[in-house]
Amino acid sequence: MAFNRSFISQNFLAIVVTLQVAMYLTLFLNFSLARIVIGIAYLTFIPGYIMVRLLKIGSLSTLESILYSVAFSIAFLMAAGGVINQFGSLIGITFPLATLPISLFINTIVIIGAAVVYLQQKPMSPIGQSHTPFKRSMLLLVLIPIISIIGAYFVNVTGNNFILLIMILSIVGLFIGSFYSDKLPKSQTFYAFAIAMIALALLMHVSLMSNYILPYGGDSPVELYVFRGTQLGLHWDPVFMIPSDEAVGRYNAMLSITILPTVYSNMLGLDATWVFKIIYPLIFAMVPVGLYLLWQPYIGKRLSFAAAFLFMAQMTFFTEMLALNRQMIAELFFVMLLLLLLNKKVPDGAKFAGFAVLSFGLIVSHYALAEIFLFLILAAWAVSKFYIRKPSFNLQLSFVVFFFVAMFLWYIYSSGAVVFDSFISFTSYVTGQLGEFFNPASRGQAVLTGLGLAESPSILNTVSRGIAYITELFIIIGVIALFTHRKMPFRFERDYVVFSVLTVVFLALLTLVPGLANTLSMTRFYHILLMILAPFCIVGMWMAVHILSRRRREMVFSLLVIAVLVPYFLFQTNFVYEVAGSQSWSIPLSGYRMDPVEKYGAFGYIDGSSVYGANWVDKYVPYQYKLLSDTALYTSLTAYGLVYRGYMTELRDGTILNGGEYVFLSYLSLNYEPLVSNGTIPRLLDQTDVVYSNSNSEVHYAPHS
Repeated sequence: MAFNRSFISQNFLAIVVTLQVAMYLTLFLNFSLARIVIGIAYLTFIPGYIMVRLLKIGSLSTLESILYSVAFSIAFLMAAGGVINQFGSLIGITFPLATLPISLFINTIVIIGAAVVYLQQKPMSPIGQSHTPFKRSMLLLVLIPIISIIGAYFVNVTGNNFILLIMILSIVGLFIGSFYSDKLPKSQTFYAFAIAMIALALLMHVSLMSNYILPYGGDSPVELYVFRGTQLGLHWDPVFMIPSDEAVGRYNAMLSITILPTVYSNMLGLDATWVFKIIYPLIFAMVPVGLYLLWQPYIGKRLSFAAAFLFMAQMTFFTEMLALNRQMIAELFFVMLLLLLLNKKVPDGAKFAGFAVLSFGLIVSHYALAEIFLFLILAAWAVSKFYIRKPSFNLQLSFVVFFFVAMFLWYIYSSGAVVFDSFISFTSYVTGQLGEFFNPASRGQAVLTGLGLAESPSILNTVSRGIAYITELFIIIGVIALFTHRKMPFRFERDYVVFSVLTVVFLALLTLVPGLANTLSMTRFYHILLMILAPFCIVGMWMAVHILSRRRREMVFSLLVIAVLVPYFLFQTNFVYEVAGSQSWSIPLSGYRMDPVEKYGAFGYIDGSSVYGANWVDKYVPYQYKLLSDTALYTSLTAYGLVYRGYMTELRDGTILNGGEYVFLSYLSLNYEPLVSNGTIPRLLDQTDVVYSNSNSEVHYAPHS
């Protein structure tokens, strides 16, 4: 099965018109499922495909074209939404992000772009041939994410995790077979499709764990808060800010969680929660595929597949990232920028145009990742210019200057420059921590764990940490091998070597500089740095085998990769902990036996009762009244009650209740919260009247005396 380039080129305009007609029909006839399926494919691919054609990026493989099309489409949706949001009022559009205006505006631009592409009548389509065609037998891999979806549903309904355990073992079987066996295909298409299916399965088994967002201790409640604020207002306020809360202002400045989800939700008729739970994981699953294509020229198809498996196996990929929707979108742009910069086949003019589009996407998606990317390209250019003294073919000064200026202007323009101010605040925080240089605790718990200085809660956890340390050791060996082993078969481009060394330096700084890792969290930093360092883990294993073994090196190497990465994956997914009945951090696998204080408190699991209570608060509790709450103020009340955190006070031991105030109690407080046992909540409730109750969440009102 292969793409017919001539057919697509000659019929592209007809394809676009057909999709647009189908979109309008499903909208007006209210065919919800068809509208969602067609809309996701149309919005996520077609605009970007047009941009790939118009920018004339060059001869691309099918996989590269798909990835560029998705990234450009996301950037286009944010830009188009931003344009009509800002200038719609000039033509009398009061609510520019409503379904009809945004649909007409986006579809008009798309149809004009498709017409231009059609009139060009180029015989060469950017949807080029893969190295090998897609085989129908590969569709069997789709069973893995299907099993994941069914397994998540089965856990939600029955609490039984058996299907999810089978799914995890299926991924292990696919990895071993794809890496070691000669019976499965060894083509670029097969590996990339396998990576996409594994990514989807891992992401969906967590994302679909409930009908509500999964904070996992992350930012998704505030992200949903600013998203729903934009969606309900049908307009995005670029200068919205709350002086006492930089976080809300920073989030509002990101189009990835304001305009982008609003466009998807309104054009597809999809509930806000499910935009984050379905569409964003679908987009994020493209990141490891892009990394695979990035690494393949240096270490080959098979080893790039193993490196991508390592990247996906780390728990942050399928847990913490699902609570960081803006970073999920930004990582796609981050990877595509690296892929574009290191592609020598792209003409200079097209490369700069593509760089500008992807840079816009990254800058308006996530400030921290944009700052990290700026650090990498600026440092890489400086090293090439002043240390190596050879100009970089890929990285021109004009690229660095453009990115810096664009980032500076956007962060000054949006939300009252709160993003720029927060950068200054973080810098001040880190410099203020320098006095604690010799205090290991100043690095944070995650850094101490990574260094082996934190106490392990169990023997299994000790084994898990040991395997993680082994992967880190192989990464170090792999990077060292770049400079010490000249006969190594891997040929990394000079710019990639510079990026890698800078990444190692950055990782060292995160470990050495007090407070630096706390500005984002070490787990997120390590996840980001793996996007560059993951292939060196595989290179390090190769080096170890070639130093220590003299016979059957290829077989020993394959066995070593499997022996390290498979246990690493099984521990990171918490499969081992669940099977052994030990303490587990996986809500999908072990939520049924997890400590409720950890599940509902630390991980912020949101149950239906709390959401119903939060919705009641949204409708009936005036914001001018003070609202007291348990930990739900960080989760359900923010996400579904749309209550700004500054209007709420967390219940604590000794809290004093005043007349006219409301108290919100979630499932956790009514059943497990320590505040119940120490008498704080009973004392407060004696002073209040119950104004809402659904058995597992309550709202109380303290009358004026």
